[in-house]
Amino acid sequence: MTEVLVQKGTQGQWQAPGARVADHPAWPALKGAVERIRPWQSKDGSLDLSADGAPGRAEAERAVSEVVDAVTALAPLLPHDAAYHEALVKDLRRWAETGFGVPDFLDSLMAFQPAARREDGLQHLVVFPMYTQNGNPDRNLEAVVLRMVWPDWLAELERTRYDNPLFCAITFEDFTSGYDTNSAVLFPETVAVREAPERFTWGGIFCDREAARFRRVTEAAVGILGLELPDDVAEMVHDQRRCQDAFVLWDLVHDRTHSHGDLPFDPFMIKQRQPFWMYGLEELRCDLTAFKEAVKLEAEGIRQARDVQTAVLFDRMFRFPVTGERSRNYDGLGGQLLFAYLHKHDVVRWTDNKLHIDWQRAPEITNRLCAEIETLYRDGIDRPKLVHWFAGYELVSTYLAPHPGSRWAKGPDALDLTQPPRKLVDDVLPDEFPLSMFYEALAKKLKHVIASAKGITAETAELPTAA
Repeated sequence: MTEVLVQKGTQGQWQAPGARVADHPAWPALKGAVERIRPWQSKDGSLDLSADGAPGRAEAERAVSEVVDAVTALAPLLPHDAAYHEALVKDLRRWAETGFGVPDFLDSLMAFQPAARREDGLQHLVVFPMYTQNGNPDRNLEAVVLRMVWPDWLAELERTRYDNPLFCAITFEDFTSGYDTNSAVLFPETVAVREAPERFTWGGIFCDREAARFRRVTEAAVGILGLELPDDVAEMVHDQRRCQDAFVLWDLVHDRTHSHGDLPFDPFMIKQRQPFWMYGLEELRCDLTAFKEAVKLEAEGIRQARDVQTAVLFDRMFRFPVTGERSRNYDGLGGQLLFAYLHKHDVVRWTDNKLHIDWQRAPEITNRLCAEIETLYRDGIDRPKLVHWFAGYELVSTYLAPHPGSRWAKGPDALDLTQPPRKLVDDVLPDEFPLSMFYEALAKKLKHVIASAKGITAETAELPTAA
């Protein structure tokens, strides 16, 4: 087979396929062109060339041509993505030729199939007009270089225990501005296309960002709360590789759980218009299922399983409740519920401004909360939707105090039940279950640490945080 070679910069050296994309001189050229285009774009990704400060059409076409040239130069390093890069170039050119309207990258999206070849360390160069979940809400052009994380132990667990053919564990090599945010996912649902395909065939989660953010926030929370860690837990929190391994296993099980069990529903469930505590319970169910499976795997000698339990407990209890706005924050709610449940069952105690954890009882009681949520789902099969929502509210409000002004807390008689259920969602308060005094205190002290984790990677995780 003839080896495709690519010249590297002015050094006269040659790089074969598989060489690091981010080291190639075409990569900064690609980033620069994308960064010039992004400010010109509207929320839907189109370019309004008549707006004040907008570029002329020739300038916009020149920038897109630079993106095309850079992709063409980098493509030989990634022969496994040849079909995608060919379709990408066509989509970019068509966008320019048709006057930079709402971009349509369906053809290149369908050609990109990273889950078809999950090999540890395999690189991908991805360019799409897209929003970045928990990052930039606009469909801007973005470019990211990433690597697949697929060690043998994870591949074996996926093959034998947790079948998930669409799941891709990935790490950052480099990225444009849309990923200099809190986003830790690459999802096809976020790409601008003319029509949604019948099904998506992959979903990527950046375990390096998850691990780095977890380490920074956990270390700060442990110090603030005076929490004494067992030696193995302390070692894990300071080890980026161990944390990445924990998150790829957690994510593998979490992701597949959305489509398993009683009453499963789509991870992009916000479209289904339910009260946000139902989203919170679903996300928590998936996390606690990962925790439950990790307890089983630890008993079988799987080294990463103990770390998964630590990651679920600490990320859910420390970071989730105090991250983001309080408007329908369903991830935050799940973290509040987990802490309150463990506190009510005397697994965690906050005394003298110090947190104590009963490490021996933590797995048993955490699994008990998972069982309560599973029972809620199983019983929900025989309930009307609105009755199921009230049952979910009852479970949450058993452990979390509702806002005193809540109409839902007053029961069905306080609501206009002549309306369809989706209309009653409007009666849910933005912060239906406010933070407890514990979390109000923690939020004040963790706020700057959480903000410092924006755009974090494994390389920047060790940098000091701002006071």
